[in-house]
Amino acid sequence: MTKVNLDRRRLMQACGAIGSVSMLGLSLNAQAAKLAATKAPSLSLNDYENWDMSAMAGMLRAGEVSPLELTDAAINRFEQNTDLNVVAVNHFDMARESAKSLSKLSTAQRAEQMQNRPLLGVPFALKDLGVGLANTITTNGCQFFKDNLVEENSTLVNRYQAAGLNIMAKLTSPEFGQTPTGESTLHGDTLNPWDKRYSSGGSSAGSAAAVAARILPAAHGSDGGGSIRIPASHCGLFGLKPSRGRVASGPASLEGSMGLSVHHALSRSVRDSALLLQLTQGAELGSRVSLANADMLAALKAKPKRLKVALMESHPFGYPVHQDCKDALNKTVALLTSLGHIVEKAQPVLPLEQMFKGMGVATSSSLLNAVQARELTLGRAARENEFEELVWGHLQKAKEFSAQQMLSARKAFDQGGQAFDRFFQDYDVILSPVTTAPPPKIGALTLNQPYDAFVKEVLKASPIAALYNMTGLPAMSVPLHWNESGLPIGVQFAGAYGAEAGLIALASQLEQAAPWADKKPNLS
Repeated sequence: MTKVNLDRRRLMQACGAIGSVSMLGLSLNAQAAKLAATKAPSLSLNDYENWDMSAMAGMLRAGEVSPLELTDAAINRFEQNTDLNVVAVNHFDMARESAKSLSKLSTAQRAEQMQNRPLLGVPFALKDLGVGLANTITTNGCQFFKDNLVEENSTLVNRYQAAGLNIMAKLTSPEFGQTPTGESTLHGDTLNPWDKRYSSGGSSAGSAAAVAARILPAAHGSDGGGSIRIPASHCGLFGLKPSRGRVASGPASLEGSMGLSVHHALSRSVRDSALLLQLTQGAELGSRVSLANADMLAALKAKPKRLKVALMESHPFGYPVHQDCKDALNKTVALLTSLGHIVEKAQPVLPLEQMFKGMGVATSSSLLNAVQARELTLGRAARENEFEELVWGHLQKAKEFSAQQMLSARKAFDQGGQAFDRFFQDYDVILSPVTTAPPPKIGALTLNQPYDAFVKEVLKASPIAALYNMTGLPAMSVPLHWNESGLPIGVQFAGAYGAEAGLIALASQLEQAAPWADKKPNLS
């Protein structure tokens, strides 16, 4: 396995931010001291669920908690919430052994190691799709891949491990992320912690449910059409989709689904998302689409200038927008105005039909490529009964696509990107719904239903979010509204290419103005 050499300066900068006197006005050392003053003999689950990754790292550095205490607390919460069905592949024993070893270090020894590994001992998990942890299984939510043993780490996993994260599990995803929910024949249904009758969103379903349920402070996710932002919206979390090229996707494939799919995380706090992005951004061997590293941590404390915000409140194809989503937008517009920003109704003119046709070509072709590689490994053909009904249909359709259709898809994405780039010459960010309806009931977005019925439901979920996958732009879901039924309704902000730091600065300002950290689902 090739060891990825992380940028030492980036790691040191992150370490300094964690250990600093203040981040967002909160002293981690003060938090740790206050919690330690209880002199409890072991870690209380009630304490654990209130800490984000940054707080955990500060307490580990100060010796107020041990890696084993954090790992056991996470395992306990996984076991208490099995009904949510968030675990696809269990790595608890491996994580616990790692935590035991780290807990044998003295506080001084651990603090010294954390100079280079700022999240050493913090519990974490990967999405069970498109990412590899050496010598473990990644199922991609698919029966044909149920025993798919991965031989090497993904570049991103190398970076997570270099930062010190203790990877505990792979979390549920629908089959190849082909639907914005967490339902699969292989793993079952992942439920929304806010109301278990509803979907957690997807495809980073298990990650969203685990973080919302306070099982983990943050978790890995990927986004090829809204798959970080949609579950973040449905579960009351912060979810940032980075620009294409910001976070490494290799080494097996340097661009997921022809650039549509990118990796990052779901978190409860903005600072955790910024910290993870700080630690994992940057090109890898072979990268040709990449961005200069940005100071994501400095953005947390940078007050945004007076922003000119474009309000894009309609569905791309003119379908209705649910009143809950309108309420979330109206509430956000009022908040933005109170903070001094300017909001105007405006949207770019896009080649929508060509873009969405191209998205179908790109995602189905990527799926077919993965399945054919697996067929070569197994020495046999895939069988229809090893796939969800709609996924099998996508595979058969992909066999008919031509090289010309792939080139047309790329051209449509580029034209959409050009339109957005022109638009961002006049506006700083775009505000829109994440989805145009509240979280759907379990079953509404299953991949085992007639195609027309599925399309009717999926049109409420991903078309707005997908615009930023096709064009490679950064976008985030911010948890600023809950409807009368108590379900979260996120709002989406998108920015110009490479403008993650600006989005983080805005999200940090919104988090301080309208805090959401104390909002918790009732899991009793």
